[in-house]
Amino acid sequence: MTGLLIKTSSAGTGEPLVLLHGFGGDGSAWDAVLAGLGEDIRTLVVDLPGHGGSLTSEGRGGAGRMAKAILAGLDDTGVERFHLAGHSMGGAVAALIAMRAPDRVKSLTLVAPGGIDSKINAELLGRYAKAATAEELCACLAEMSAPGFEMPQAVVDRFVAARARPGALEALDETYQAMFPDGPSKGQGVLPGEALSALGMPVAVIWGSADAVVPCPSPRALPAHFALSILPELGHMLPEEAPDAVVRVLRQAIAADA
Repeated sequence: MTGLLIKTSSAGTGEPLVLLHGFGGDGSAWDAVLAGLGEDIRTLVVDLPGHGGSLTSEGRGGAGRMAKAILAGLDDTGVERFHLAGHSMGGAVAALIAMRAPDRVKSLTLVAPGGIDSKINAELLGRYAKAATAEELCACLAEMSAPGFEMPQAVVDRFVAARARPGALEALDETYQAMFPDGPSKGQGVLPGEALSALGMPVAVIWGSADAVVPCPSPRALPAHFALSILPELGHMLPEEAPDAVVRVLRQAIAADA
């Protein structure tokens, strides 16, 4: 057993939708998206290794280790084929899962994913990894989101409680270091372009044009068959900032396979 927390959030029928959150969060990042999806789609929400309820699970560290542990966790739950979506670092993990197990992933949705390009706001993420108080977290989340968006207080409170757990900040630092194999000044690790282009399942990408964490790329930076949706003037925290838009893309991905 991997010790990974995988929560079933809906008892809908068919192959499930597996949701992976971003760096420094937990599965609750998808709460507004889940509310919009309703009860007809079966959803499995994963806490990434080293995060939330998976704080001490196998696979802590980099995205590759996480992808391997999540596939093993899905094996433990008896899930064979699934739709997959990931936000930020969870997007990089989701892409690696799709590369490792392409026959199991029915569709792939990447929400402001990491790993497409080396460009990333390493300084902001470094502060975010160390943030423990509500004031520190709010300051980081404000920079990560579009101007004028205020993260709900309940989300901030969950962050504070999670980071107060013994070993939580150390686990975030471990993951942060793994994101930058050549050091933060060199940017994030990049997903293998040939393997991305070779993905055969439908791939949708959704990005905010004002993303201050991982800059929104030009369509030419993505494989030609990736369907890119750009949300004007929105930031990096799209599951919270624009849950309706994320729901729309997810529903389209699942319906295309029906």
